[in-house]
Amino acid sequence: MRLRFDHRDTDTDANMVNRVWRTRSDSEDTMTSAARTCCQLIFTRMQGQLLASLRGPETRATTAAVPPDAEFLGIRLTLGTVLRPHPAASIVNGYVPFPVTDSGRVIIGGEDWEAPTYENAEQFIRRLRDAGLLVRSRLVVEEHSAEQPQRQLSPRTRQRRYRAITGLSRTAVTQIDRVNAAATMLRDGHDWHRVVEALGYFDQAHLAHALRRYVGRTARGLQAEDDAKVSFLYKNCPSPGS
Repeated sequence: MRLRFDHRDTDTDANMVNRVWRTRSDSEDTMTSAARTCCQLIFTRMQGQLLASLRGPETRATTAAVPPDAEFLGIRLTLGTVLRPHPAASIVNGYVPFPVTDSGRVIIGGEDWEAPTYENAEQFIRRLRDAGLLVRSRLVVEEHSAEQPQRQLSPRTRQRRYRAITGLSRTAVTQIDRVNAAATMLRDGHDWHRVVEALGYFDQAHLAHALRRYVGRTARGLQAEDDAKVSFLYKNCPSPGS
């Protein structure tokens, strides 16, 4: 089985989504799910049935089952974007399923919504935003930009609120984003020397440890032509923490 991901950027307002992707499975298998900092809305169609869920941040690489003859659509939310009433901190290394009506509509926040497609994901996100179900934290935006906070908070208070919103510490976000950027560079053919220099790893051993923990692959494995069963085949943000 080789999962091939179609992916694209989005043009939603307020920067609530940074990636929409889709793929399809041919046969039953497993794949490696790399650690990630952001929540994702996942819609799976198989055997005429629709499954919908919100997946939380993942702090380590895991192995996920892939059912046969299934179509997957993913909407990757930006860091700090929250789908009420399911904050990221409540679903770290987990997920929450959404009920689906007999007519194939997804129930979120007590309302039923038409399931999105790859082509109209932006409209789906805007409807959730306009209903007050999808919001983005100002605090997290400030933490990852040059903007000055509107309110002076102590570092400890900001750290506590940051974790409550994202489910992760600022350090964990930087480490996970950096290793996914490293994995993408390796998949694109860069050697480990270039990756270490570009992303600030101490040495090859430091990079190798991060890859094993967060990606579940070695540098050589990532560069192998037949290694296509990893969840980050669509591009991640190249700038850690963004």
